[in-house]
Amino acid sequence: VLPLPPGSGLSGCFGAVSSQPALSLCISRQDLLVPRIAFLQLLIPSLFSRSEMQQDGSPGGHLHSDLYPFERVIVLLSCALSFVGSSLIIFTHVLWPELRSRPRQLLFYLSVADLLSAASYFYGVLRAFESSSWDCVLQGALSTFSNTSSFFWTVAVALYLYITIVHSQRSPPDSLLCWIHLISWGVPLVITVTAVALQKIGYDASYVSVGWCWVSITAKDRLLWMLLTGKVWEMLAYIILPVFYLLIKKHISRAHAALSEYRPILASGPVYQPRASIADKKLIIIPLIFIFLRIWSTVRFFLTLCNSPVVYNPVLVILHGIGNTFQGGANCILFIFFTDVIRRRLLSLLCCCKYNPHTAGHGT
Repeated sequence: VLPLPPGSGLSGCFGAVSSQPALSLCISRQDLLVPRIAFLQLLIPSLFSRSEMQQDGSPGGHLHSDLYPFERVIVLLSCALSFVGSSLIIFTHVLWPELRSRPRQLLFYLSVADLLSAASYFYGVLRAFESSSWDCVLQGALSTFSNTSSFFWTVAVALYLYITIVHSQRSPPDSLLCWIHLISWGVPLVITVTAVALQKIGYDASYVSVGWCWVSITAKDRLLWMLLTGKVWEMLAYIILPVFYLLIKKHISRAHAALSEYRPILASGPVYQPRASIADKKLIIIPLIFIFLRIWSTVRFFLTLCNSPVVYNPVLVILHGIGNTFQGGANCILFIFFTDVIRRRLLSLLCCCKYNPHTAGHGT
C-alpha cells in the first residue's frame, strides 16, 4: 500500500484491482471527477470552451478572458435597445405633462438609472478593457451606481403601488418621496464612492460580468464588494418584489370579490372583467420580468463562487449580458407599448410626422 504524501490534499486510499495486488491507488475527490468532466467535455464542449484563464504569475494572478465576437455583438445590441427604450420613457414623460402620474414619475427616475446603466455597459463592452485603466474605473463606477440605483427604484415603484392600492392612499406624503430619492440615489452613491476610493472598482476579466468593468479581480475582499455593489440588493429585490405584487394582487382579488357580491351585474359584465384581468397580468409580469432578466447574473455569481467552468458557457454569458442591460427595454415594452393611452399617442405622433396636411391636397 502506498502511503499518503504529506500535504498532498488527497482524501484517502482505495484498493485497486490489478495484476500486482500489492499496489493500491490513492485518489482524491477531484481525481474522481476527472472522468466525468472529460465525458461532459466530449458531449458539450462549449460549456468548457473558456474554462481556462491565463495567469501571468503576478501576486494575486492577473486574469484575462475575452468575449466571443457574437457575444459582444448581442450584448451591445441589448444595451442599445435598452438605451432607446429608456429614452422613449423619458421622452413621453417630458412630452405629455398630463400623463405624469406619481407612479410614472417613479418610472421616469428608474428609466434615468437604466439609461445610464445601458450607456456605461455599452462603453465597457465596446472598449474591451484589458486592465484597470482610468476609463475602466469610471465605467465600472457609473455602471455600479446606476445598476444599484435601478434596483432601489424598481422596489420603490412596487412600494408606492402597494401603499396607494392596498392602503388606499391616493397621495402618499411628500416625506415618503423624499426618503425614496434619498435612498435610491444616496445609498448607491455612497457605496460607489467608497468602492472607488478604496480601489475596489476595476478590471474583472468578465469573471462575474460580460465585458464591462466591475469589482477588480485583484481585490482580496472582492466577494464582499460584489455583494455590496449589487448582488445583495439584487437578491433582496428577488424577495421584496414578489411579496409586494402578490399582496397587491390579493387585495385586488378581494376587492373584485366584494364588488361581485354587492354588484353582480358589474362582475358579469363583459367590460370590466377584461380590464381587471389585464391589470392583474401586468402586476404579475413586473416581478417576473425582473427576476427572469436578473437571475442569470445571480447564477453566474454562485457558479463563480464554486469555481465552476460552466460560468463561461456562451449561452449563460449571453443571458447574463442581456439580463443586466435590457431592463430599460423591458420597461419600455411593458409601460409604453402595452399601455393603450401612450401607445395611441405615439402612433398618432408618428402618423402626423408621416402625413403632412399642408401638402396632402396637391396630389392627384
